[in-house]
Amino acid sequence: MLVMWEAMGIQSKPKVNVKAQKYAENWLPIRGIQNGEIILDNGQRVTGVKIKPRNIFILDYDSQNNAIFNLRNFYNTLDYPFWLIVADRPVDINVYLAQLKLLYNQVQSPAIRKLVREDIDKANLFMSKEVNVTDTEYFILFKDRRPEIIQKRIQNLVSGLAGAGLQSAQTSNDDLRTLLDGFMNGGETTNFGTVMPR
Repeated sequence: MLVMWEAMGIQSKPKVNVKAQKYAENWLPIRGIQNGEIILDNGQRVTGVKIKPRNIFILDYDSQNNAIFNLRNFYNTLDYPFWLIVADRPVDINVYLAQLKLLYNQVQSPAIRKLVREDIDKANLFMSKEVNVTDTEYFILFKDRRPEIIQKRIQNLVSGLAGAGLQSAQTSNDDLRTLLDGFMNGGETTNFGTVMPR
């Protein structure tokens, strides 16, 4: 909303009659989302990293224990409050299905064609049952008002997670909007009245 007001040449937020309009944006202390940070009205910035999922349970027993040990050591290095968030994001598997069909037509090996065909059948099964296909995303978020501390923490999170065998990167604006939308709408996907403009 702030970006829209600035685009219209309005320097400050217009007065809103909260009793007349009962939208979540009226009472959320969010000034805006930019550069991978949620900027709050009090000057604090909420940001963090998005962690790429990794299934350690397909590893051998010693590798699993090593990954858990490294992750525990990493968490013990965090000396500030943080939120560990797990969120599901809906996924459109039509693109994936189209890629599988192209691959099926390109592959010559009967064994590989059989595997691709099984994946195509599984994807079609998901679509026929109208099951919500989701991708699980993992985040570590924190808040601070000092940009130099924020960047140092982001770098430490990325390197610490890499030491535990996990890839991560700073949250994007889209990641943060999706998280807010999920929290504000009970995890339901909405097409109208979302918390922040996209």
